[in-house]
Amino acid sequence: MSKVLETRLEIDLQALEYNYKLLKSYLSTKTKIMGVVKAFAYGTDSIIIGKHLVKIGVQHLAVAYIEEGVRLRKAGVEAPILVFYPQLEEIQKLIDFQLTPSVYNHRFLEGLCEELALHEIDSFGIHLKINTGLNRLGFEIDDLNTILQHLKAERKIKMVGLFTHLAASGNKDEVEFTKGQISKFEQARQFFENHLPYIFESHICNSSGILNYPDAEYDMVRAGIALYGYGNNPKEHKMLKAVASLKTVIAQLRMIQKGDSVGYERKFKAERETKIATLPLGYADGISRSFGNGKAQVLINHQKAPIIGNVCMDTLMLDVTGIDCEEGDEVEIFGKNHTVLDFDIEQQTIPYEVITRISQRVTRVLV
Repeated sequence: MSKVLETRLEIDLQALEYNYKLLKSYLSTKTKIMGVVKAFAYGTDSIIIGKHLVKIGVQHLAVAYIEEGVRLRKAGVEAPILVFYPQLEEIQKLIDFQLTPSVYNHRFLEGLCEELALHEIDSFGIHLKINTGLNRLGFEIDDLNTILQHLKAERKIKMVGLFTHLAASGNKDEVEFTKGQISKFEQARQFFENHLPYIFESHICNSSGILNYPDAEYDMVRAGIALYGYGNNPKEHKMLKAVASLKTVIAQLRMIQKGDSVGYERKFKAERETKIATLPLGYADGISRSFGNGKAQVLINHQKAPIIGNVCMDTLMLDVTGIDCEEGDEVEIFGKNHTVLDFDIEQQTIPYEVITRISQRVTRVLV
């Protein structure tokens, strides 16, 4: 069996639709959903996911970088695409492929206007990003007057969207902070609504925002990790279905004796006779070395088996003592039967990181 068939990331579009419909049930019928497909659609496949989201009703897509948007356009996706972190060096592609930039500072705003002037383009649509507390990207509330004057004086651009990003919408201990962010955003929204001669769309809710603050749905919401089956707390996780399942097979089985070691640096030393399984999957495929030495577990024939020793570049080893298994048997690293939270025993990281790490050499398969 080839590695392409042995190791694969299965993509379940029915699970994607389930998650989409669940999120939609929290919203009014007039509220649009922007499907976030950045980072290869959270490690899956941005083309497959992007096209299917549009097919089932998503009105907008969002990516991190211009090149991600270009890839979608070349694949035939015609829906509006918001680029969260556009680069000045690639503005030409932004224009050529009709992508919508997030404008978050004066440097990019001025550079964009200069480039549009060279092309004699007017009323180019932008989404303005406001910083309300995440302190990552975005104009400050104190910048609103300056931005307004720029928008009124500059015909090259038109603010078609206004948004911010919630920092802790899935954290029940940060409700007051989140409400404060919503309040600041509402202040900005009302300011522009009162002073601009045209309408624009507003959006603040991310996945956890949709599930926990549906009253702040505004004109549109941005659905990211929840579409792929994960949330930001146990309650959200239970509501959703995993879209991606990483699977492989047992490449080799062996018995080792007490005192024998496994892997580089001999990090695992057997304390008894131990049955070892080697999988054709390693850190080059996206399984971090931090998951070695008992920090993660996989599912084999409905039983959990810990990773032992250091994760290698192309392989990893398991302790399968007491598990009835054979070479060639399927192993679920994570997925619908064994979630990322089940895999990551010590909760070293978040589902976002685990699924987006899966490398492009792992074949994506629709199921």
